[in-house]
Amino acid sequence: MRILVAGFQHETNTFAPSQADWAAFQSGAGYPESTRGAAMLARMAPTSLPMGGFLRDAAERGWRPVPSVWAGATPSAHVTRDAFERIAAALLDDARAAVATGIDGVYLDLHGAAVAEHVDDAEGELLERLRAVVGPALPLVASLDLHANVTARMLRHASAMTAFRTYPHVDMAETGARAAGLLALLLAGTPLATHAERLPFLLPLNAQCTLMEPAAGLFQDLSTLEAQSGVHLSFAMGFPAADFDECGPVVFGHGRDADTVAANVQALAANAVAQRADWALELLSPATAVAKALALAAAAAPGAGPVVIADTQDNPGAGGDSNTTGLLRALLEAGAGQRYPGGVALGLLWDPDAAAAAHAAGVGATLSLQLGRAVRSFDGSTTDAPVEARCTVAALSDGVVPLHGPMTAGNTATLGPSARLVVDGVSVLVSSAKTQMLDLDLYRFLGVEPASMRVLVNKSSVHFRAAFTPIASHILVARAPGPMAADPAELPWRKLPAHIDRRP
Repeated sequence: MRILVAGFQHETNTFAPSQADWAAFQSGAGYPESTRGAAMLARMAPTSLPMGGFLRDAAERGWRPVPSVWAGATPSAHVTRDAFERIAAALLDDARAAVATGIDGVYLDLHGAAVAEHVDDAEGELLERLRAVVGPALPLVASLDLHANVTARMLRHASAMTAFRTYPHVDMAETGARAAGLLALLLAGTPLATHAERLPFLLPLNAQCTLMEPAAGLFQDLSTLEAQSGVHLSFAMGFPAADFDECGPVVFGHGRDADTVAANVQALAANAVAQRADWALELLSPATAVAKALALAAAAAPGAGPVVIADTQDNPGAGGDSNTTGLLRALLEAGAGQRYPGGVALGLLWDPDAAAAAHAAGVGATLSLQLGRAVRSFDGSTTDAPVEARCTVAALSDGVVPLHGPMTAGNTATLGPSARLVVDGVSVLVSSAKTQMLDLDLYRFLGVEPASMRVLVNKSSVHFRAAFTPIASHILVARAPGPMAADPAELPWRKLPAHIDRRP
């Protein structure tokens, strides 16, 4: 079997300050850099991403992958028209060539929550264009992120889709392999019926964590229903910061019998709605979060591990720029670094200017810097001003970081010149590219061993939990001013339909 394979990954926060241009896809930052053809297969096969899982499963089945393009960029505001059209053109050109020589199916590694400058439903647009090239009957499957905003066009033009079942996403490769299983059914001639149900409310990003209730129980329900019925089920919980008319959670499924598919999709959706009141999470102010962290650290037994604070509203995995200073300021004002010298760290702060200055000065130098930026928040306000600081350069790196965590094993982050700056005893890790703090190696590459720290501030919402939960004594979530609303009801929605509630 010859299978055309391609990938397009972007999670779009339409309220964020920075767009994803072609350069963002070329560099990748936390993603692999954009690749095409045979180089794509070599680059993606060893990774823990869905494409890696699909390719390994396809090899076991004896399929021959026909490579097109794989392009991913750090979450941000809209994908520019230029970037989207470059990626679409590459895929469609390769699809035409593949059809001319003969292919049996298509696999796409998609996110599912991309919005382009000129196309609100970017994945639906891509699928529709591709379907026009490959014809109505060719099996076409896609894997999706758990945060996908699944649209009617996506469901119409894909033969079948499957979404991650964990957040943090530790089952990405498994999901790619599951997509291969769906494709195998279609290639064997098995007809699959599809049904979908949209929930009538948005789910806050932090509440979607599958390590906690109610999400943990709902995915147990999904597995039970799937085992009992034979229906392939997915619960895409949506990315609640994409302002278009199909933003939000969707339960969908595929199976041989249409009535059985519909009944099981409806049952899982009803369970999610019935627990509506449980989709909540405590969010602390910066000062309260730091005070609570210091108190917990003081009460912890030796070696208990750090108290971790999530800086959720500046999460670069959700459209933040990873450069706001609300929590850094709170650490300094509380004297956290003086209380625990060498035991407090914040990462990663996207500040290319500070990183460049540190590299020019060298390890051991002391210099005065502005750290961070004041940026536009989702509500139109401006976040905290930069921190004026006297910094000591403690470590430098070129920012090429091999990753080994539960989500990231086999991947490499490319962060550009990076530095650890010590400000009043607080280690601030600055980088020249954005990625969220989801791997212990993103501290270690600048000489910070996370398990030995007392307090860590991670610019992340949930993904950090996969690597940090095993070493943390406590985890707190702080709502410092930033571009990503922890409460989607606070966003200035324009296109979301009135019948979709902004919060559970």
